[in-house]
Amino acid sequence: MKRILSGVQPSGNPHLGNYFGAMKHHIEMQDQYESYIFIADYHALTTVRDPEKMKTSTLHLVLDYLALGLDPEKTVFFRQSDVYEHTQLMWILDCITPHGFLERAHAWKDALAKGKKEPTAGLFGYPVLMAADILLYSPDLVPVGKDQKQHVEIARDIAGKFNNTFEEVFKLPEPYIPESSALIKGTDGQKMSKSYGNVIEIFADEKKLRKQIMSIQTNSTALEDPKDPSTCNVFYLYSMFANKQEIDDLRNKYKTGGYGYGSAKKLLLEKIIEFFKPYRKKRIELANNLDYIDKVLKDGARKAREKSEKMMEKVRKAVGYVNNFA
Repeated sequence: MKRILSGVQPSGNPHLGNYFGAMKHHIEMQDQYESYIFIADYHALTTVRDPEKMKTSTLHLVLDYLALGLDPEKTVFFRQSDVYEHTQLMWILDCITPHGFLERAHAWKDALAKGKKEPTAGLFGYPVLMAADILLYSPDLVPVGKDQKQHVEIARDIAGKFNNTFEEVFKLPEPYIPESSALIKGTDGQKMSKSYGNVIEIFADEKKLRKQIMSIQTNSTALEDPKDPSTCNVFYLYSMFANKQEIDDLRNKYKTGGYGYGSAKKLLLEKIIEFFKPYRKKRIELANNLDYIDKVLKDGARKAREKSEKMMEKVRKAVGYVNNFA
């Protein structure tokens, strides 16, 4: 069975872009692959400097994944900071990674250009830590969004450099980018992102969810006039949840006229509430059983370390770190 690995930063409440772009795929793939999913809290430290926020965001992300259907019996689900080999391997990879690899990273250049993130050494070295995250577990595939594809390519380059410098230790992984997750549009029609403030959160209360949906931008077509469903972001989002008959019905209402965008938004609100209702219930149950959450993370870290320790033994031997000289 092929192995997949993916990490997710604890960076706030999950939205539809997170769900359809990554979380849904991670949960579906656990039935087809040997699956490793981790909470990337080391990576989050490049921007999160509030310990309470780090703790709370991590807990919420664990609750979100488990509520949505991630099964810790099928997936090795763990917190990155619980597996020390990630940072151990990062340093070794740092020492053989050419500076130019990192200077070419889109995320680093984007951070400098936009000035939204402090240009720290940690942010610069982000791709090396990501390479360590990946290479420790020898995955065949790394599910990522298009914006992270280059980081997987950098991980492959670093692995090749290590293998050529010392000995063949690392498998070269392939990025996996589901076509359906290429772009999830936000309320303004651009890519849904917390940094753009255009999100629809999957576990927001009804009042907040209604406000987010009602903020979806539409054109100025009058209520009585026909509308083009192919250019409407409300219709686009509704289509992600509705069945074929429901989609056809809404399309006909758009083309006939006499149906306003406000009515379509209310329909979308009802559909999202209905879709996530069982997951909301499960999340509340999990939030009341934090002993179980602790056990899931400890068990996941133990399973992850079984793999990471074996890989580090190979790495240490390859670079000349030995336990004795006998």
